[in-house]
Amino acid sequence: MTIDLADAARERGIKYFLISYTDLFGIQRAKLVPASAIAGMQKNGAGFAGFASWLDMTPADPDVLAIPDPSSLIQLPWKREVGWLAADPWMAGKPVEQAPRLVLQRAMAASDAAMQTGVECEFFLIAPDGTALADGSDRQAKPCYDQSALMRRYDVITEICDAMLELGWGPYQNDHEDANGQFEMNWHYAPALTTADRHVFFKYMVKAIAEKHGMRATFMPKPFIDLTGSGCHAHVSLWRGGVNLFDDPNGELGLSATAYQFIGGVLANAGALCALTNPAVNSYKRLNAPSTTSGSTWAPNAISYGGNNRTHMIRIPDAGRFEFRLADGAANPYLLQAGLLVAGMDGIAQARDPGQRLDINMYTDGHTVNGIQRLPLNLLDALRSLEGSAVLRAGLGDALVDAYTKLKYREWNDYTRHLTQWERDSTLDC
Repeated sequence: MTIDLADAARERGIKYFLISYTDLFGIQRAKLVPASAIAGMQKNGAGFAGFASWLDMTPADPDVLAIPDPSSLIQLPWKREVGWLAADPWMAGKPVEQAPRLVLQRAMAASDAAMQTGVECEFFLIAPDGTALADGSDRQAKPCYDQSALMRRYDVITEICDAMLELGWGPYQNDHEDANGQFEMNWHYAPALTTADRHVFFKYMVKAIAEKHGMRATFMPKPFIDLTGSGCHAHVSLWRGGVNLFDDPNGELGLSATAYQFIGGVLANAGALCALTNPAVNSYKRLNAPSTTSGSTWAPNAISYGGNNRTHMIRIPDAGRFEFRLADGAANPYLLQAGLLVAGMDGIAQARDPGQRLDINMYTDGHTVNGIQRLPLNLLDALRSLEGSAVLRAGLGDALVDAYTKLKYREWNDYTRHLTQWERDSTLDC
């Protein structure tokens, strides 16, 4: 039964609604709508100029109408008079094919099984101007799980966790991560679209609550060159009729043949996936980084999988699921889910063999494996791989791939027009 948003506003004391869609670069675009106008918006959508956000449109295009999904309604725990709604962009009476949330919904509709995921979102708490950590006392060489540093940020972390508890997300742990000033918060897994909606909202919520406490939160993959970057690991399982298709007590490490085929699909399409899961120029400073002050990057450097081993792109920590460790904090939540689903289902359709599991330390011994494929070295390589991927084009749609790569190529070209001090220092005397 569809929720009537006008009724919900009266029952819950909501005065305003944020009708929000997520563009290709993962940025949330919203309009603040008074409750008195929400009935019309629920039917017809809120109007936006698509060209004004990261969608491949022009100023000549008609309005994008963002139609809210009532089932996504979240009442802001820190500002209860406001209700947030995930919305789907339509234009000229048709869904916008390049819109990330719609791309995920199409991929889900095309699958004969339901992917469930949980994400581990890492972020830094920094000074408002972005130049330094918010906590000047957070200086340990190995700061992971540092109790004192965690408790110095008790007010921020618990306000976020309390909000997730109130929303029914099932948060179960919060910790200080491997970099100084870095934190991670975990909540229960859910169907892919639900997880993506929550992921989008989580990023907004963390930033809003950090600002409330005089800080800034960033999900930038590598904001400090000597510190561990921020990943966004996804734990993945596949379900049908309430049965986990990945779970097999008799399978190797508790995984079924279907699970290994799904992993095979993710491995086979990893280079192209990288453009979606690691979408920033900065992303590749996390993937291809030397050891940090803590002694490890904790990020993959090759296309590989292993057991309970955090040096691989895919880790199998337990029966019935695997952990995808490639994605970072800049990943578009919807494209992360859609890319994983499309790649994995291709693996099942093609019965892809992931090959022999590697039970080695990839950081120290990866060079000893013959034929191991490396991840893209930069965003340009990843974009070229995505552009030429028949699998991701078929699953995500040409409209998405063409629009995304077009805008990201522009971003890459803009980056190349910047001259760094390193280049001057290294090349002035050539």
